[in-house]
Amino acid sequence: MTKIVNAPENGHITKLFGCLDENIIKIEKAFGVSVTNRDDGIHVSGAGAEGAEAVIKTLVRLAEKSEDIDNQRVDYLISAYSDGAGSLNDVEKLSDDTICLTAAGKPIRAKTLGQKKYIELMRKNTVVFSVGPAGTGKTYLSMAMAVAAFKRGEAARIILTRPAIEAGEKLGFLPGDMQQKVDPYLRPLYDALNDIMGPENHARHTEKNMIEVAPLAYMRGRTLDNSFIVLDEAQNTTPEQMKMFLTRIGFGSKCVVTGDITQIDLPEGKRSGLIEAVRILKNIEDIGISLLTNKDVVRHPLVQKIINAYDANDHKKRIREKRKQEMR
Repeated sequence: MTKIVNAPENGHITKLFGCLDENIIKIEKAFGVSVTNRDDGIHVSGAGAEGAEAVIKTLVRLAEKSEDIDNQRVDYLISAYSDGAGSLNDVEKLSDDTICLTAAGKPIRAKTLGQKKYIELMRKNTVVFSVGPAGTGKTYLSMAMAVAAFKRGEAARIILTRPAIEAGEKLGFLPGDMQQKVDPYLRPLYDALNDIMGPENHARHTEKNMIEVAPLAYMRGRTLDNSFIVLDEAQNTTPEQMKMFLTRIGFGSKCVVTGDITQIDLPEGKRSGLIEAVRILKNIEDIGISLLTNKDVVRHPLVQKIINAYDANDHKKRIREKRKQEMR
């Protein structure tokens, strides 16, 4: 079977094919086809030509809209095709919805359907829990939404917080005042704010107390009105801390709670407040639950493979433990 796809206009053929044809090579391997660029268009030959044609047509339209086309996007489109043509069309529309621009002018958008659903939940609900593995954009997208709400005047303040829990390490004594001691735990939040707002805007708004980045312990006893609040690394909260935090929400505020329940750093025997909160609050109106998966990872493609390998290993462990229990 041979299909012919019209080449992208305005000289975007290089973007479509990728460096050393890496994008097309991925498609050829995934669908078992041969792809060549000729005068009358892009020829796709082989048993999987129909699927390859659908993916290439989508990439052509994205290239003509000056969208970035990288390995990650090609992989995701191939995966989306296996979920049905409707999913492929939905993926193409992701570029139509921009949350805001970074300080460098780069648009921040959902890159996966799971991320799109997450953004929609943040728009519709007062409280959103986002649970998923590393690299799925849980924190970055929530902070982009916070900055967008702040710029539109929908939030008077942005409050970003994390529990100060060491990630399986003993860092020992840290010099400096209290803020300097907790800054290393909050550095990922500062980095994201600098990227989205720019260091100067971030510093100016922080000086005016319009942006606050603080450890979770600082939230006790406060009522947070007219704020966009993000609790990051929430898997490391205890149930008591989570209840304390959620009851700080005041009038006119939105709250996003993010975490990865596969990376809990609490002492052994301590329950995660994130797991308990999702279980207890999942059926309450105006609370949204976003469950991101390995398919939503938007970091280096190797990250997704690492997560899959660890998940497979954990699954094998559970099977072995179950068999041991059955043999007793």
